[in-house]
Amino acid sequence: MSSCSINWLLLLSLIIYSVSSTSSALFSKTHVLIYNDIGTGTQLAVHCKSNDDDLGPHVLAYRQSYEFSFHLDFFLRTLFFCNMQWNGTVYRFDIYNQKRDDDRCGNRCEWNVHGDGACMLNPQTSKFDICYGWNT
Repeated sequence: MSSCSINWLLLLSLIIYSVSSTSSALFSKTHVLIYNDIGTGTQLAVHCKSNDDDLGPHVLAYRQSYEFSFHLDFFLRTLFFCNMQWNGTVYRFDIYNQKRDDDRCGNRCEWNVHGDGACMLNPQTSKFDICYGWNT
């Protein structure tokens, strides 16, 4: 077998391995869980969308949660953003950005929404300590 044939065989093997190792993540669902941590007695209105899906409005009482799930995009383009409203003010936040979140939370991303933004549950510390402010 020539070295060119061996190189092609190695390249093909690498491609097959790459696709098979990522395919299980692509075929399983990713779950996003949003908790209202705005404050006692404050309702949080959440309306999440992607380019393809409008998940509709949901109203969460304090400490209540909302969960949705989806399949990832092979090209790392999955993005869900939410409008979050309380006390008459609307904020926007990218609740799932595949490029940002896929390695951090795997197939389950949990968010604690508070007045300054949202904090993701860190699987390494089991605390909501990966925090982001609202989108501008």
